[in-house]
Amino acid sequence: MALASPSRPIGDRLVTVFGGSGFVGRHVVRALAKDGWRVRVAVRRPDLAGHLQPLGGVGQIVAVQANLRFPESVAQAVRGADAVVNLVGILAESGKQRFEAVQAKGPQVVAEAAKAAGVARVVQMSAIGADRASKAQYGQTKAAGEQAVLDTFPDAAILRPSIVFGPEDDFFNRFAAMARFSPALPLIGGGTTRFQPVFVGDVAQTVAKALRGELAAGAAYELGGPEVLTFRQILEYVLQVTDRSRLLLPLPFGLAKAQAKILQLLPNAPLTVDQVTMLETDNVVSDEARAAGRTLEGLGITPAPIEAVVLSYLWRFRKTGQFGKAREA
Repeated sequence: MALASPSRPIGDRLVTVFGGSGFVGRHVVRALAKDGWRVRVAVRRPDLAGHLQPLGGVGQIVAVQANLRFPESVAQAVRGADAVVNLVGILAESGKQRFEAVQAKGPQVVAEAAKAAGVARVVQMSAIGADRASKAQYGQTKAAGEQAVLDTFPDAAILRPSIVFGPEDDFFNRFAAMARFSPALPLIGGGTTRFQPVFVGDVAQTVAKALRGELAAGAAYELGGPEVLTFRQILEYVLQVTDRSRLLLPLPFGLAKAQAKILQLLPNAPLTVDQVTMLETDNVVSDEARAAGRTLEGLGITPAPIEAVVLSYLWRFRKTGQFGKAREA
C-alpha cells in the first residue's frame, strides 16, 4: 500500500477539483491537501461538502458551486487556478444527468475553461473500458470525454482505474449489504468477467503525482490493483469476509438485461442494461499499458491488495459485527 507522505506547508498553488465531494473525490482532496495545494472543490451542492473541511488546514479547502452543464459556472470555478482535476462521472443516467452531458460534453467544458484561464495542468478521470467502439454508453462517453480533453489540452493526464474500492465504495459494500437479506447473489454472465480492483488511496496518489508533473503528457494511465479476480471470486470473498452463506446464482447476460430493463425504471436503479453490457468485457489493465509503464507500478506506487483494506470496513456486515470471526478460507 502506498503510504501518504507527511503534509507539506500550504502554498500558493490552487487546484480546482470537480466532483471532489464523492467517494474518489474526498481521497483526492485529502492527497492534494497533504501536498500543500489550496483546494477549491467544485460541486453542484456545496452545502453537502462540509465533510471535506477537516481534510486540510484552516481555509485550505473551500467548496464552490459548479455544474458541468452550465459553462459559466465552470469558468468561474477554474478562475485563478493553477491546475484542474475532473472526477465527475455517473454509472447510470438519472434526470438531467445523462452520459452524453456529463461524461462526453462535461470534460470538454472543463478543458476549454481551463485553457481560457491559463491553467497549467489538467487531470481527467476516465475508466478502464473507455472506448468509442464500446457497446455500452458508459464506455463510449468516457472515451469521448478523454478525446475532448486532449483536443483542447494535449498535455492533460488521463487516468483509467478499474473498479475502485475503499471504505465508502459502492462495490464491495453493495454486495455485502445484499448478502445480509438476499438468499442468493446474481452471477451475471456466469461470473466470469475479470476485474482488477484498485484501492482509492492509490488512485488519489496518482492524481497527486500527475499534478507534480510525474506523468507523461497526454498519456492514458491504467490503474489496477495486484489481483485479477473474476466476478465469482469477488462475491465468494465478500461472503467469506462477512461470514455469510449464500447461493451464487448464474444469470445469463440476456436474462440479466431483460431484468435490468425493468429495474432501471426504479429510483436509484440497482441495475441498468448499460451496466450489464459493461460486464460483457473484462475490466483489467491492458498489456500495452503494462509494457509502456503506464500503471501504478510504473509510477513507483505499490498497489494495495484487497485484503489489506476491505477487511477494515466489511466486518460491519457480519452478524455480530466487529466481534464476528469470518470462516477460514
